[in-house]
Amino acid sequence: MTRPEVSLESVANSMWDVVVIGAGPAGAVAARQVALRGARVLLVDKKSFPRPKVCGACLNGAALQVLEAIGLGGLPTRLGGVPLDGVRIGIAGRLQELSLPRGVAVSRSRLDEALAAAAVDAGAIFLCEARASIAEPTADARRVRLSRRDGETMVSARVVLAASGLGGIGPTDGLTMRTSVEKRSRVGAGCAIVDFPSFYRPRTIFMAVGEGGYVGLVQVEDGGLNVAAAFERRFLRRCGGPAVAASRVLSTSGLPAVPALGEAEWRGTVALMRTTRPVAADRVFLIGDATGYVEPFTGEGMAWALMSARAVEDLTLQAVGCWNPALARSWATAHHRLLAARLRTCRAATLLLRRPRLASAAFEAASRLPGLTGWIIDHLNAAQALKLRVEI
Repeated sequence: MTRPEVSLESVANSMWDVVVIGAGPAGAVAARQVALRGARVLLVDKKSFPRPKVCGACLNGAALQVLEAIGLGGLPTRLGGVPLDGVRIGIAGRLQELSLPRGVAVSRSRLDEALAAAAVDAGAIFLCEARASIAEPTADARRVRLSRRDGETMVSARVVLAASGLGGIGPTDGLTMRTSVEKRSRVGAGCAIVDFPSFYRPRTIFMAVGEGGYVGLVQVEDGGLNVAAAFERRFLRRCGGPAVAASRVLSTSGLPAVPALGEAEWRGTVALMRTTRPVAADRVFLIGDATGYVEPFTGEGMAWALMSARAVEDLTLQAVGCWNPALARSWATAHHRLLAARLRTCRAATLLLRRPRLASAAFEAASRLPGLTGWIIDHLNAAQALKLRVEI
């Protein structure tokens, strides 16, 4: 990504309209949108870009609608994204097929880099390889501590957007936000491979479901296979690692084995099913995965991140102009309206897929009711209420 080098000293002790913590899709899009509307924005991420990322690499219909709404509809195509039109699921040795209304597969390293570049093009300043923690409030701002290998400094922001992902918002001063992790939550793992059976054709999301978890596989823009999985923690320990766990799930699902899984470089995540409450506080709004997460399947997580980034735009600008405690309550209400039903749908699917034989029977029954499965898929792929009316 071509961008000017930004030093810690160049941003030190400055007042920013908005500091965005986390340059994933939620953070980068939020930074871009408020920068386009004249805000002075600092976008911070602890990693260097481009970065490898454990993710399913899928943009579903809802995610694509958000990108179109903000003028980035052509971005997935420019990145070489592979169109998606179907899902093939292997459960208990039986294969089920579903149609997707639309979707694109693109690697997260390329997508995240491009979205961060779009934020920079809009006027945001991007500081990478810096850890950010939310510090104490002042009379008219919120302090943010930035640390790098070469030092530490403080900046101030009229409002902070925390888009720091599954890791949560980290250390804070004076905030009561708490993240709870569900006891049976699975952990994520992923890798990319270049040598795989031709069965795993382009344009299709493949999903293997087993007793210990599930494995998603999809071809991305470079012709490689992106693998993203969610495993029960005990199953993962029993298998001795994600490569063996993924192979065992594939073997019982009915999908072909992928021998290269054993040679791949796997990356893991923290527990996936988590909730952070409240999602807003004094001059702080949480967006994207920082608000919580439920195991997604066909790009829903990316859509939730992009939708929340788009929806928080007007509230952020109101907060920059004049902070009102009612803004925090408004974001909590808006966020619930935007995503609660979608999260419930994915949660129900997650619980069903933990019982592969029951899930296989359910899919068999659903195949006789195409209207029902069509409604569920349309529900998850629609991006209604992107900009919410907020009354204070």
